[in-house]
Amino acid sequence: MKSKLGRGIWRRRAAALLLPCALACSTRHRSSGPNEEGSTRPGKKEARVIELDLTAGAPEALGGGLFAMPASRTYTGLVRALEKGLDASTTAGVFVRLGDGGLDLAQAQEIGGLLARFVKKGVPVVCHADGLSNATAAFVQRACTRRYLGAAGEAETVGLGAQVVYMKSLLDRLKIEVDFLHVGKFKSGPEPLLQDGPSPEAREALDSALGSIRDGWLALAVKPDARAALELGPWSPPEAKAHGLVDELGYASDAVAEAHRLGKTTATEAVYGPHAGGKRGLDLGEIVRTLIGSDNETTSPHVAVVPMQGAISTSAGGPFASGGITSQSMVKVLAKLAHNDAVKGVVIRIDSPGGSPLASDLIWHELMNLRKKKPVLASVGSMAASGGFYIASGAQKIYAEPSSIVGSIGVFGGKLVFSPALKEFGVSTYTFPASHAEGAAERAGYLSPMIPWNDETRARVRSLMQGIYDLFIARVAEGRKMPAEKVLVSAEGRIWSAPQGLERGLIDQIGGLNDAIVEARALGKVAADSAVTVEGGSESILDMLNLSDDDEADATRVDTARIAAALARYEARRTIALDAVPEALRPFVASLSPLFMGEAVVAALPYALDVH
Repeated sequence: MKSKLGRGIWRRRAAALLLPCALACSTRHRSSGPNEEGSTRPGKKEARVIELDLTAGAPEALGGGLFAMPASRTYTGLVRALEKGLDASTTAGVFVRLGDGGLDLAQAQEIGGLLARFVKKGVPVVCHADGLSNATAAFVQRACTRRYLGAAGEAETVGLGAQVVYMKSLLDRLKIEVDFLHVGKFKSGPEPLLQDGPSPEAREALDSALGSIRDGWLALAVKPDARAALELGPWSPPEAKAHGLVDELGYASDAVAEAHRLGKTTATEAVYGPHAGGKRGLDLGEIVRTLIGSDNETTSPHVAVVPMQGAISTSAGGPFASGGITSQSMVKVLAKLAHNDAVKGVVIRIDSPGGSPLASDLIWHELMNLRKKKPVLASVGSMAASGGFYIASGAQKIYAEPSSIVGSIGVFGGKLVFSPALKEFGVSTYTFPASHAEGAAERAGYLSPMIPWNDETRARVRSLMQGIYDLFIARVAEGRKMPAEKVLVSAEGRIWSAPQGLERGLIDQIGGLNDAIVEARALGKVAADSAVTVEGGSESILDMLNLSDDDEADATRVDTARIAAALARYEARRTIALDAVPEALRPFVASLSPLFMGEAVVAALPYALDVH
C-alpha cells in the first residue's frame, strides 16, 4: 500500500515541480491561419492534400531524455497516419517532404508500398527532396507520381556496398595481442582484429546477402533508365532529371503547388512531422503525460507496438551505452502488456544488430510467456541479427522487408591484451592468484586485458561459447517451431536477406509494420480501425531516476538525499565514448559493450551494415 501511494505522490510531485517549465514550453499556440506555403487548414469535410514531413526521418522508438517525442512522431505513427489518410474520403493528394533523405532502405520499401496504394486509388503523390540517397531515390520511384529535387542538391545514387576495416597489422605493430574466439564458421566478427582481409566464408556470406538486397532495391524503380541510373551516380540535379530519377527541379513550395493542382484543392493538412495537427510547439498535456510515462494510453481494445531498436544489454550504461534495448526495461514493458486486458495483440518492431546473449534470452522468455496470452508478431526494420533474431524468434510470426537482414545465429567473444604494448614503455603486470595451483593466475584474470589466455583457459571459454550457441539454436527452434537440425543449416553466424530467410523458414512473410499490425488486429479479434499504441520505447523521467519502482524508500516525504542519488544514477548513464563514432554505426559498436561489462560472449552482427 505504501509503495503504490508513494509512486502516485512522486508522479504528482514530479509533474508539479516541472509545471513551470511545461507552461513556458507551451507558450507557442496552435496556428489556425495559413501554413508556410500559404495554403489554409481545411475544415473537417473539405478535400485536402495531406503532408508527410520526413526531413527528420522516422525514428523507430520514442527516444529518451526528459521530453521524449510523442508516439505520433515515431515510425509507427507514420504508418498509422498513412493508414488513416488512405481511408479518408477527403484525401485529394499527398505531399512528401524528404529533405536530405532520412529513411533507411527497409523503411523506404514499406512506406513506398503504402504510398503506391494511394496512387493505385488515383490519389496523386508529389515528393520533394533537397538531396537523394540510395534509399530515397528508389523510394520516389516506387511511391511518387511527381518527383521534385532541389536545384542545388544532388542524387547520391551510387549503389550498395559493405566496407570492413581490418586492423591486424596495426595491432601487431602496437604489440597488442588479440584473444578472440567464435562459434559458427560465418561468425566473422573478430576477423577485423585477427586478419588483414576477409575469410572466404565472410566474403561468401556478404556477397550473397548484398546481392539479394540489391535485387530488392533495384526492383523499386519501374523505369529501366531510372533503374540503371541508381547505381551510376552521384548525379547533379539536371543529370538526375535527364536519367528519369526525378521529374522536376525546384523548391518545396513548387512541389506543394503541384500537389494542390493535381488534387484540385488549396488545403493542406500536416499528418506527420513537427507540424502535424497544427502544432508549433510542445503541448502542455503532452509534457505532463510524458513526465508520468502515459503518452498514448487507451482502455479500448487495441494493438500495442513495442519498438526494440539498437544494441541489446541487460541494463543501461557501460562504455558504449547508446540507449538501445535493455532487458531490465523491456521485461517490465512486456509483463505490463501481458496483464493489460485492453491490449489484444502485440507487435514488436525490432531493428538490432544484437548484443548480450543473457539480455536477449530474458526478453525472449518474456515474449514466449506473452504469446501464451495474446498474439505476438515481429516486424523487422533494417535488421534482426544475432541477438536481435534471438528476440524476434520469440514472436509467433515474423515479417521483414526485402532489404532486412536476419539470422547471424552465432556468438563470439574475447579480449584485447595490452601488456606487450605497455612493456615497450617499461610497464609490467604481475598477477597474484589466491591459489597456487597451476593455471590459477590465468583463470583468475581471464577477463583482464593485461594477461593472455593460456590453452586451458581458451578451451574453457570455447566451451562456454559453445553452450551459449547451443542454447541460441534451441531457443530459435522452440520459438519458430522448427527442428534444431533445420535451424543449424541456416546458423553458424551467417547473415541472410529477408527473401533468403523466408526460403529457410527464418521468417514467415515479406512485409512491413503495417502488415504485422493488420494481422495482429485480426488475430486479436479487434476492429480493423482500432487504436494502435506505442509502448516501452522510452522510460519516463521517474523510471530513469529509478523513483517509480522503489518499494523500500519512504516516498511520502521529500528526501533530498534520495533525489540526489537518483539524479546521480541518471547522470552516470551518460557516456561520451560513442561521440567520435558516426551515428549510424553506434548500435554496432554498442553491441560489443557486454564484453566490457563482465560478459565474455556476445551475440552480435559481425559487420556494420547500414543501407541508405
